[in-house]
Amino acid sequence: MNAAAPSANSDSRAAPAREHRIMLYSHDTFGLGHLRRSRAIASALTAHDPNASAIILTGSPVAGRFTFPEKVDHMRLPGVTKLPDGTYVSQTLGLDIDDTTNLRSGLIQTAVEQYEPDLLIVDKEPTGFRGELLPTLEWIASRGTTRCVLGLRDVLDAPGALATEWVRKGATEATERFYDQIWVYGPRSIYDPTQGLPLSEATRARIHWTGYLRREVTDVAETPDTPYVLITPGGGGDGRAMVDLVIRAYESDPTLAPNAMLVYGPFLSGEVREAFEARVAKLNGRVTALGFESRIESLFAGAQGVVCMGGYNTFCEVLSFDQRAVIVPRTVPRLEQWIRAARAEELGLVRMLDEERDGMTAQTMVEFIRALPAQRKPSQAGADGLLDGLDVVVARTAALLAEK
Repeated sequence: MNAAAPSANSDSRAAPAREHRIMLYSHDTFGLGHLRRSRAIASALTAHDPNASAIILTGSPVAGRFTFPEKVDHMRLPGVTKLPDGTYVSQTLGLDIDDTTNLRSGLIQTAVEQYEPDLLIVDKEPTGFRGELLPTLEWIASRGTTRCVLGLRDVLDAPGALATEWVRKGATEATERFYDQIWVYGPRSIYDPTQGLPLSEATRARIHWTGYLRREVTDVAETPDTPYVLITPGGGGDGRAMVDLVIRAYESDPTLAPNAMLVYGPFLSGEVREAFEARVAKLNGRVTALGFESRIESLFAGAQGVVCMGGYNTFCEVLSFDQRAVIVPRTVPRLEQWIRAARAEELGLVRMLDEERDGMTAQTMVEFIRALPAQRKPSQAGADGLLDGLDVVVARTAALLAEK
């Protein structure tokens, strides 16, 4: 006997597939690097997959000053501030640091339980800020429905210092236990950020080098009509010495050209910035300054050269926009920027102004700026082959979601 055909009123169409949900954790206790990296990744993933949405959990106090694509949102965690002695305090809530951490931890777990992500990408800190991510990772492990990825920038710190830090935080154990894959946002040929860490062979087999994360101009910002060198200390919180050096260079040499476009960053503020502003005003337009530009990619694209610190995102922008650059790396509290800049200089991608080797004098900076036009561009040293990071992240995400 033949089976009855579906009636005219029945709906034989399959239910639509559930959208892919991606969550990115960015602890952001200092600077802009973690948020900007997470934003670039979320933007690429949702642009590639129309059936995906993403939410970024961030502690950055300036997250609301960035624009996000249509299918990317963010949730602001209570902010904390790192004091000069290395301890942390709550920014605004009047809570001690333990209570603030517990509040952040509870918000993270609630967000994960409600959003039910298919993929969680954790930036840099395997256990989160002061271990705040551990309860959520335990919950995810008990459920088995969310894939977890640890994303690491190309350089973390000197191997010995990093190993000590990871032991103190329980980061090695967490990495071994909770993460399906580890993505290093750089090429293996440049640097291995995990050297010195006591990771098992099984965990090392889960490491994938993506290449650097290419940046593009997505939101156009106004740029100067005349040629300029872009001066950027990134977020600016540790950029005082570099900014001072550049201003001193223009003060000491009235013929120094081209003019400078200085972007302080949101964390270089207060009396320090006011003092810089007064000095800039006396330079008759040879140096102009902005406090913050969320669309700094436009300024990179239009510059004649760049003087910058050595943070990860800034380095990606130097490579992406093929800019001749002078990097002035910080060396405390980590050697991360110095290691990155030294390796990049060795490969001919940039020049580094090293305090011990070159001296932090106005004349040194004048000479470095004057030499910018004669530098090779990063593309002449093979930079184009280092910028596949977002494509690799998209492919690895698609594979993980297909497995799930």
